Amino acid sequence: MSTDKIVHFVYFETVLDPEQFIGKWEHFLRSENSGMNVTLQQSKKDNLYKYIAEHRCTSEEFEFIFTKAAKTTRSKEVEIKTKHLGGYLILQEEHSNDTKAYESKLFVFLNYSNKDFSAYKQMPFPIKLNIYEAYYENCTYAYILEYFVMDKNVEQLRDQLQQYNAVMGDVYKECNIKAV
Repeated sequence: MSTDKIVHFVYFETVLDPEQFIGKWEHFLRSENSGMNVTLQQSKKDNLYKYIAEHRCTSEEFEFIFTKAAKTTRSKEVEIKTKHLGGYLILQEEHSNDTKAYESKLFVFLNYSNKDFSAYKQMPFPIKLNIYEAYYENCTYAYILEYFVMDKNVEQLRDQLQQYNAVMGDVYKECNIKAV
């Protein structure tokens, strides 16, 4: 019996700085599966921080529970917007290690189910590309493309991807934590 690798994506948006956010972020999730590998990446524009958490496991051990912690005080807390993007099957994995200091990630979200990714793979500079396909019917997107690119080529990649009918995300840097 084969086991599929599943990546569960969760999006967060907040004005909290990274140190404050990471402390609260851990209250947003729990898992029966304590060995689940989680990668958290961040993007900042003006005073707004955006995060994408990737929870990796196999389809047999997948038991992701997404919850918000109860408020501990009656004082007003800073809002953390969350969006559960869904669980995705790994179709292509060209980069499985942590990103280097000189690398960034760019996410592209596709709403159509055309499996021809040739245009997205051909770039005039080196990239690594992971491709994820919706595993569940209620996923937000049909596919998520995760580009790994050297910082010096980020704008050129964005310009190239503008030509395609896709929702382009922000440029992310991996946070210095790994959670389980």
